Amino acid sequence: MNELDAAGITEPALRAAYTACRRINAHYGRTFFLATRLLPARARPAAHTLYGFARMADELVDNPSPGSDPAAELDRVAAMVDVVFEGGTPDDPVLVALSDTVRRYGLSRELFDAFLKSMRADLKPVEYTTFAELGEYMYGSAAVIGLQMLPVFGTVGPLADAEPGAIALGEAFQLTNFLRDVGEDLDRGRLYLPAAELAAFGVSRELLERRCPDPRIRAALAYFVARTRAVYRRAEAGVALLRPESRPCVRTALTLYEGILDEIVALDYDILTRRAVVPKRRRLVVALPPLAAVWASETFRGGRRLRS
Repeated sequence: MNELDAAGITEPALRAAYTACRRINAHYGRTFFLATRLLPARARPAAHTLYGFARMADELVDNPSPGSDPAAELDRVAAMVDVVFEGGTPDDPVLVALSDTVRRYGLSRELFDAFLKSMRADLKPVEYTTFAELGEYMYGSAAVIGLQMLPVFGTVGPLADAEPGAIALGEAFQLTNFLRDVGEDLDRGRLYLPAAELAAFGVSRELLERRCPDPRIRAALAYFVARTRAVYRRAEAGVALLRPESRPCVRTALTLYEGILDEIVALDYDILTRRAVVPKRRRLVVALPPLAAVWASETFRGGRRLRS
């Protein structure tokens, strides 16, 4: 069954808005889009939409159009979020779909305000001293994404019981991004890896900006990789609290995203001038078995028989 039909989305303009979000996820999402294929069909449009909203804001900050003002663009998005939570219809397809998703799943305004606050923090040069400081930023940039997705995934018990795992899920992915993109972020005037933790290994921002192999940088990055793996373990512990039909999606996303850490190690932590990427073959090896299971389940549930 078509995802939109499965979700009961029938109004043409709303279907077009959700389709636009799906295109954004398919274009940019890569790992996340592949994982969303494992969700029940009825849940996929909301997942595409939450990704689409986050990506839209992220692109305004990271890749602004020539001559545009990212701060003004974020203010425009915030104004449309106001419209969403006032029950109106925003003048943007992503926000139109978001408005419907917010109502369907009862998502909190605070989650979106916190996200936009962190996006605004990226408008100026970034450097964090401690993990405590970084944690405040990551609540808005990462933890709230996990919390937004939690009602879409569904839980087997009270939502609050699953929130720590959802927060860890967002943080694990975000910390992985910080490591994978450390070179690109330096180009944008940002350094998310806490300065005090780097200094413990004799690493400064200036040393990183030289982009030369250095045993001190390698040791620091190895430490950050190990620390991030511990966050993945916390996220994995929360998977059992999700509805069974959502678990393959989350497990696959965790496996694929942690695979980026494996690629960083395989590069011997030489990632200041190149990007660690999980090869397509590995992504398919991880995702195809659960995808086949989901496809077979949906096929039989729809009353169709498989033919040889």
